[in-house]
Amino acid sequence: MNSDTLTDALSRLYPADRILRKPGELAPYESDALTALRRRPLAVVIPQTQNEVIETVRLCHRYETPFVARGSGTSLSGGSLPVPDGIVIALNRLNRIIRLDPQERIAIVEPGVVNLDISRAAAPYDLHYAPDPSSQQICTIGGNVAFNSGGAHCLKYGMTSNHILSIKAVLPDGEVVQLGSESAEGVGPDLPGLFVGSEGLFGIALEIAVRLLPRPQKYHTLLAAYRTLEAAGDAVTRVVASGLLPGALEIMDRLAIQAAEAAVHPNYPQGAEAVLIVELEGEPEEVAEETRRLDEVIRASGAYEVRVAQNAADRLRIWKGRKSAFSAVGRLSSDYIVQDGVVPRGRLGEALAEIRRLSGQYGLRVANVFHAGDGNLHPLILYDGRAAGALERAEKLAGEILQLCIRYGGSITGEHGVGMEKRDYLPRMYGEADMDMMWKLRCAVDPRQIANRGKMFPGGEVSSPFSTGMHPLERAGVISRE
Repeated sequence: MNSDTLTDALSRLYPADRILRKPGELAPYESDALTALRRRPLAVVIPQTQNEVIETVRLCHRYETPFVARGSGTSLSGGSLPVPDGIVIALNRLNRIIRLDPQERIAIVEPGVVNLDISRAAAPYDLHYAPDPSSQQICTIGGNVAFNSGGAHCLKYGMTSNHILSIKAVLPDGEVVQLGSESAEGVGPDLPGLFVGSEGLFGIALEIAVRLLPRPQKYHTLLAAYRTLEAAGDAVTRVVASGLLPGALEIMDRLAIQAAEAAVHPNYPQGAEAVLIVELEGEPEEVAEETRRLDEVIRASGAYEVRVAQNAADRLRIWKGRKSAFSAVGRLSSDYIVQDGVVPRGRLGEALAEIRRLSGQYGLRVANVFHAGDGNLHPLILYDGRAAGALERAEKLAGEILQLCIRYGGSITGEHGVGMEKRDYLPRMYGEADMDMMWKLRCAVDPRQIANRGKMFPGGEVSSPFSTGMHPLERAGVISRE
């Protein structure tokens, strides 16, 4: 259908200042945090109400035009990359905390609410929202739901999926559905769990019921410095093997430390090849006992310097260095790829040694920042975008790291999603039957593939089957061929 007809319809729905079509207006939306990929959408619309989102999706369905939902654009896998000649639905103005019930420990929020703002709103009731991605000061809960985000404290508290009770969503055909309920005791299939992590392929979340937890009464935050990265990785294995369950277990290597020092000056120990951050939290008596056991483990791990936060300011300084690491690496290189994969904890030291070898092989520096407690690696691959072939070499190294994760029995993504970046690696992690089932499910919800078209699946288009023989769409009964 004629795209001008769609834009005319959108112009009747939105005032001129909330529908963007000029090149200069579209430029900020051409990429997300994976800036190596850029595409220009047909238009960007900025809804202020749920009804505007619903009507926009219905128009896109009527005119068979793809749409991409976008929050703050912090996706590191190209998950909110526009579709050419498609519509970007920018959700930042749907930012109401509709209801916060401290007795039931629940908050109902719109998708444009910033992650950290939920905890700020819950703080007067000594509650908080546990998932804490590094971008929590700007990332939105809608994006967290789309990619099942985690954060530094996911070892103890789990991912976004562990904290979502219900979702009101608009499906790609414009139907509005309620998935789950506000009750902590779910009945029937876990439909919110199906929606969380679907990377926008199933539609757009309009209201999200999140679980709130009591704020820890006491923290014990420890920073240990090591002469080798492998020693820090092995220390993680020791901590977990001791039976302790810290709130967080994080590692930064020498390059990441240098970047953080240049950007936010956390004053980490001099000469460290790696630092390990361990945070215990809970009731004072529990933390006191765990502190004694943790000290024994760290002393035996070979750390050459150990620091313990003496107050809230110390704790925030330690975490500021870690939370700023991704952006701080820009101090070392204007161009870099933030990779995301998972290996079993027991092979963490081995994986880090292999990444170091690959770094030397490709002649590219790699800064390692990761959630060590669950083996979630975040290698940052530095390259010079002005040099011919540098991006391609960096992407190849990133692919080697993903294959390493698969080979070690891990995953190609911990929390950043597949998006555009990792589509070709999905069939290497899953078998043909698994891929076929995922494709059937995607097409059952969205036969026209207008919701975030092209993401997650190799090729991403109707003409790109995953196996030989009958096309997955034919097997799903969505299309037929005479």
